[in-house]
Amino acid sequence: MVSETKTRHGISLRMVYLWLVIVTVIVFIFTMVSVYLVTTTFFSFSEVAQEHITLEKAAHELMDASDYLTEKVQRFTVDGDERFMTEYFTEVFETNRREEAIEKMSGDSKSKDALKQLQEAMDASVGLMNREYYAMKLVIDAKGIEKYPDILKTVELTEADKKLSPDEKMRRAAMMVLDDEYYTQKELIRTNMQESLDELEALSHSEETSAFCHLRNQLILVFVMSIIQTALIMFMVVLTSKLGIKPVLKAVEKIKTDDPIPEIGANEFRYLANTYNKMYAIYKNSLERLNFKASHDELTGAYNRSGYNLLLSSVDLNSTHMLLFDLDNFKSINDTYGHETGDRVLKKLVCCLKGNFRNDDYICRIGGDEFVVFMVHSTDVQRDLIINKVNQINTQLRDVSDGLPPISASVGIVHGTDVADGSKLFEKADEAMYSAKQRGKMTYTFYTSGEALSGSHT
Repeated sequence: MVSETKTRHGISLRMVYLWLVIVTVIVFIFTMVSVYLVTTTFFSFSEVAQEHITLEKAAHELMDASDYLTEKVQRFTVDGDERFMTEYFTEVFETNRREEAIEKMSGDSKSKDALKQLQEAMDASVGLMNREYYAMKLVIDAKGIEKYPDILKTVELTEADKKLSPDEKMRRAAMMVLDDEYYTQKELIRTNMQESLDELEALSHSEETSAFCHLRNQLILVFVMSIIQTALIMFMVVLTSKLGIKPVLKAVEKIKTDDPIPEIGANEFRYLANTYNKMYAIYKNSLERLNFKASHDELTGAYNRSGYNLLLSSVDLNSTHMLLFDLDNFKSINDTYGHETGDRVLKKLVCCLKGNFRNDDYICRIGGDEFVVFMVHSTDVQRDLIINKVNQINTQLRDVSDGLPPISASVGIVHGTDVADGSKLFEKADEAMYSAKQRGKMTYTFYTSGEALSGSHT
């Protein structure tokens, strides 16, 4: 109302917008300069942080590689398995994580002190390898291994060690990489490693503190400029909102996202929004009912045959059980008590299925009194769980406290890994179900690929 009154009194909105644009452009230029400075500082800060993360990672890589070599040589000396020797030398000659760690830190002139400690750790690790080579040569000699790396061929056993029996050589080799002296050298490596990390942390803290102070000052400037620009923008938004642009823009956004239109703004627009929303609600409700009816059984609320076909095409056979439930003597229920009671029995079955299976599982009525349950995310070793569920369902079906006659179900069960493809899943579940029927009903049968059908009374 305020802006409309001003317009009627001859105040030019064009001049108002012109001055707002001029001021906004000026503020925008200052803001962009500030943002550029902040961005530059931020990237510099990020580079410093990333650089030190890389250096710390390199330091840890050296220790990890050293521990990896220790693990492999210890397992080789204990088990004599050549695979561990191969993995040891793959790390030494191909992976080269220790050498790569030194190389990464060598490129940073600011990390010389940390590099010195890391180099000492590397030297200690290399020195420890001589002891490991000797231990491996003892194992090679004890086991009579013919093919081994050339570097071990240069290792000569002492005369005393040559005279040891194979078992004594194995024990001698194991002791060399498991005794206190070996772990003393390992601790020296860890000490140098920790000193390297301490140097890196101190260097990182100093540089990050400086960069952070610079970034903070620039952020304050950006913050002030942002407040000014935000105030100008808010004023323009309020002004244009009075002219009705805000309700229109909101309506366009909601239409694009397929949502109801907010009923704000002028009375005419509210009327249009209200009419649109009524039509929108009718359309959505009709669409939801149509989709539900297309994929669900009207009587029980379970998925129908169409829903079943869609689910069958999308389930992961490697982690799905199909359970085919067929009510025993259901025809006699209809004949004796009437179809209304029969319908209530079907609803009861679905209720029992929903109560015993998870929300993630799918329940489908594929015709008459036959129901399929897709038990997803399940392995082929969950038989006890499935048996308990089937037994519980049959117990509930025989309960007459709800006024319905007692009934039971025979169940055929197959896991997706026991069939060639999804098209065979129902066929094998059906075979298993009929096997259960032939064995006295109220039973379950598991189908196992390549074996006879197996099952038990519930």
